[in-house]
Amino acid sequence: MTYSIAARCEKSGAFGIAITSSSICVASRCAWVGPLGAVSTQNITDPALGPAGQNLLRQGLGAKAVLQLLLAGTPQPEYRQIGVIDRYGQIALHSGDEALPVAALAEGPSCLALGNLLASSDVPARMIAGYVAAAGEPLAERLMRALEAGLDAGGETGDEHAAGLHVADIFDWPVVDLRVDWHDDPIGELRRIWTLYAPQRAAYESRARAPGTAPGF
Repeated sequence: MTYSIAARCEKSGAFGIAITSSSICVASRCAWVGPLGAVSTQNITDPALGPAGQNLLRQGLGAKAVLQLLLAGTPQPEYRQIGVIDRYGQIALHSGDEALPVAALAEGPSCLALGNLLASSDVPARMIAGYVAAAGEPLAERLMRALEAGLDAGGETGDEHAAGLHVADIFDWPVVDLRVDWHDDPIGELRRIWTLYAPQRAAYESRARAPGTAPGF
């Protein structure tokens, strides 16, 4: 019932996740980004894996070590899908044997995609291809295009209702944190919100760094 892409920008070092699901408020449970890595957790989700994974990444652990500890700490990991990217762009993936069919994984350069209850097992690979094809665009835009590519590939078996787009850079707070919690076209609505937010992002960041010189309202 969920598909997502997580990536580290090889140019800026920022991390991001784009996600959609037929479940309400998917981004609040499944997408976790920070200045040192990204953790996606889905398929009968354990939301505790996100903060736990972020804490482990902050301690300097690599993606594979983080994933191993997360699997050891969650009940019945065979029901979980987890993706981790660390500060070096290394990735680790898990899709348990009890993941909702059709479940699939894909990976690319400093990026990964996860999906379950998919219309086609090709969805994650198509998301990676969409992300790679958008090289040169800002990370959030590349993630949006990957999410749209997943939808074009068939998405999930049910209708998507929620979506999210999240990017963390050098700050502890996300520089992009956009959510559509319930909508008949959540990816289209997320695209609309991102289009509105994208030209304003730099101004909000400058207000944090140098409020005296930041653009006014």
